[in-house]
Amino acid sequence: MHPEVIRVTQSIAERSLATREDYLRDIEQMVRQPVNRSQLSCGNLAHGVAACGGEEKTVLKLMDSANVGIVTAYNDMLSAHAPYADYPQKIKGHLKTLGCTAQVAGGVPAMCDGVTQGQPGMELSLFSRDVIAQATAVSLSHQMFDAVLMLGICDKIVPGLVMGALQFGHLPTLFVPAGPMTTGLSNKEKVRVRQLYAEGKVDRAALLEAEMASYHGQGTCTFYGTANSNQMVLEAMGLQLPGSAFVNPDTPLREALTRAAAEHVAKIARTSRQSLPLAHVIDEKSFVNGIVALLASGGSTNLCIHLVAMARAAGLIINWSDFDRLSKVTPLLAHIYPNGSADINHFQAAGGTGFLFQALIKAGLMHPDARVCFGGQLGDACIEPHLDGESLQWRKAPDTSLDSNVIRSADAAFSQEGGIKLLQGNLGRSLIKSSAVAEAHRSISAPAVVISHQDELRQLFEQGALDRDCVIVARFQGPRANGMPELHKLMPILGVLQDRGFAVALVTDGRLSGASGKVPAAIHVTPEAANGGTIGLVQDGDLISLDVAAGSLSLHVDQDALAARTPSDLPPCDNTIGRGLFLSSRAGVTDAESGASTLFLALPPEHSPASQISPDPVESIRQEQVTHGV
Repeated sequence: MHPEVIRVTQSIAERSLATREDYLRDIEQMVRQPVNRSQLSCGNLAHGVAACGGEEKTVLKLMDSANVGIVTAYNDMLSAHAPYADYPQKIKGHLKTLGCTAQVAGGVPAMCDGVTQGQPGMELSLFSRDVIAQATAVSLSHQMFDAVLMLGICDKIVPGLVMGALQFGHLPTLFVPAGPMTTGLSNKEKVRVRQLYAEGKVDRAALLEAEMASYHGQGTCTFYGTANSNQMVLEAMGLQLPGSAFVNPDTPLREALTRAAAEHVAKIARTSRQSLPLAHVIDEKSFVNGIVALLASGGSTNLCIHLVAMARAAGLIINWSDFDRLSKVTPLLAHIYPNGSADINHFQAAGGTGFLFQALIKAGLMHPDARVCFGGQLGDACIEPHLDGESLQWRKAPDTSLDSNVIRSADAAFSQEGGIKLLQGNLGRSLIKSSAVAEAHRSISAPAVVISHQDELRQLFEQGALDRDCVIVARFQGPRANGMPELHKLMPILGVLQDRGFAVALVTDGRLSGASGKVPAAIHVTPEAANGGTIGLVQDGDLISLDVAAGSLSLHVDQDALAARTPSDLPPCDNTIGRGLFLSSRAGVTDAESGASTLFLALPPEHSPASQISPDPVESIRQEQVTHGV
């Protein structure tokens, strides 16, 4: 194992001693209890089986075979979740052949950031993760189940399901993916048309045609955004069958994998002699493996928020310094859009997760002895599924890349560092998805252009006020201000400015996710403007420097002058489109580095680097190095 990976893993374990002990104590209390439904009164159980057929009722009364709870994020509006429509019935049929049963325990909301992008609904997006976690807990609270199958795939849905499932860590749990849509219009061509539209060179009809040719069928979007990053992380953490993430919907192999997931969860259910509770699988090694896989593949920055919240649900404390330390030793092994031209189907064909994990384990960057929910250890799971006739079989993942333009081994990496980097200085702490940014654009010093709403940028662009080097500062976009929406509405305009030869960058306390593109963007700035962050004091014309190599983000304003400034007022947050129901969420949410969660208390000061920001960026970096013994 690489010594820095070991050190980060140990650091997480040490800082989490008290919270992890509390979590495991709660889980062990539930593990020691009898099979859940045997604890129910006759009236309780009668209610729980009333809707079942006679045969199912008989099986459930016997208490000796698994009853699997299905938590589903199905809806037929979203391409990624529409395939789940008939999964429950198929799963019930598969389990019936084993003498087991299944019930849909509940449904969770699944909203799409693609639909709400740039719209008011995006202000509910991040908070929906915690709602999903709570809905999962409500679904499983009936104590009718011996194991759980999770049907969810996209942005906030998977993290929310994981957070909820971890509160029932005594139950064996497996995620069942539905796969990506087949390849449509290339992502590069889609972005080209978006930029032409931003310049007024093509009309809305041409833009709509390009978008619909890209997003054209059932399955996840094919670019490497948050949805597909979720799937990468789930496999790295051992929460779904190996090689199952990126198999297209409605194919024989996809059907076989769903059957295998149902059969396997029955084998590890609480009623089995091989019971494997979720909490006995997920630990600090699991999370380090998930982070390393994310970094090596150039995945979504959203996971830097979600993994923190997921870890807290398991009693573990991780922060952005952990991501940064791992990124410095993790090579970038995949080029998937927006880090390259390939989509997720190309990645799967070139070797997929099996090849990637095998390469990372060989380089000492993933824990091969981490336990996985499908039995054994991660080192044994560098395999891929295939069909031999109608029979699902497993074979060793390829040792060499089938397309070195898409995926490579560690000794031929695209970059010696991972795809995400921590930036810090007198503006606070932030993240940048450096893997998508060309080397020539990774350092910039330019005057600030301050906006408080995405629509303000288009007005400035159309006025010609942005035809110069500039750093766009989009403030009041953090979780406390307005729910921390993604700000992709800004990117076509900034891409046009960059193509015109101007040095441009974005600095924001909002999000961009896995679709962060070629423009350098310091995102998730913490503390946010609405929480007294320095980003709220920036004025038009202030010089800002962003340097990826140095890991710095600096506002070049004298400290006395800065102290004399009056913070700008928080813009009013409209209560339409459901936003009024989330007033308490905005008031009580933790900062982005603490997971932007409404469910957990803020990190104690000793574990919250964002609360110890030095006004001097050089001193801030030095303190970070001292903290970690560099």
